[in-house]
Amino acid sequence: MFKISTIDSRSQYRMVLEGKLIAPWTKELRSECAKARADLRGRELVVDIGNLTTISQEGESVLLELMGEGVKFRCCGVFTKQVLRQLARRKRTKDREATR
Repeated sequence: MFKISTIDSRSQYRMVLEGKLIAPWTKELRSECAKARADLRGRELVVDIGNLTTISQEGESVLLELMGEGVKFRCCGVFTKQVLRQLARRKRTKDREATR
């Protein structure tokens, strides 16, 4: 099961993810983020992963891709914080390699 809820405010558009971020839901997340970015009107796009119970390798790849596109993340809990730390490390390494 996978669910995306949205919270729309003046300063940000937040997508709250729940359940398992695995195929085929990774494609749905990409699609929903693309739609959201097209209609931000100066607002910040925030993806809240605090309610995810499982993140597959493909899910991590999508989150890393979104990170590279400037999407902000929000989380709580040991699992999601650790996943974000690892992804941030991977992004920094990738960025360093790209500048060499």
